[in-house]
Amino acid sequence: MKETVMPKLYFKYGTMASSKSAQALMCKFNYEQKGMRVLLVKPSLDTRDDDEERMVRSRIGLTARCYTITPDQSFLDLFEEASEGNPFDIVIVDEAQFCTAEQVDQLKQLTQRVSVLCYGLLLDFTCHLFEGSKRLVELADSLQEIKSVCRCGRKSSVNARFVNGKCVQEGPTILIGGDESYESMCYWCWKKELEKSQK
Repeated sequence: MKETVMPKLYFKYGTMASSKSAQALMCKFNYEQKGMRVLLVKPSLDTRDDDEERMVRSRIGLTARCYTITPDQSFLDLFEEASEGNPFDIVIVDEAQFCTAEQVDQLKQLTQRVSVLCYGLLLDFTCHLFEGSKRLVELADSLQEIKSVCRCGRKSSVNARFVNGKCVQEGPTILIGGDESYESMCYWCWKKELEKSQK
């Protein structure tokens, strides 16, 4: 008797520059090569309706158009509206740490129909869980760390934020930036940078 494979909620997390978006896009490509429909989504951090908002971009140059979802929108509604009568086979969410807890609950509910793969950060720059990441850790059927390296050679675990060259631990939780604002570090290098900035 053939075993039925049940859809699952996956959370693949890592620090900044750990190839999360690249892996999400490669996963999308693999499913589409098999003829499957992929719903690629990322949370929107504002309500602008421009082309930049509707793209998933990786540091190595991979890109793909995507749907965006605001904090007050429902993944269940988006799934139905975007399907247009032709349901998706898989849902992939990039930057999943920016989902609300309620939206993660909706993603879990979607796994009654399809698997959902979420990619994102686990911790913010203060070394605390993002709201979406916390709920994903609580609900995901599978957790997988995407590892990257600190400047010292140890595994990175913290997304250190820099303002005017100094490592900071205060400020808004969400501050969009790239290599000029953040560096992925191990916990101990992060603590050293904080101490150096306080002197």
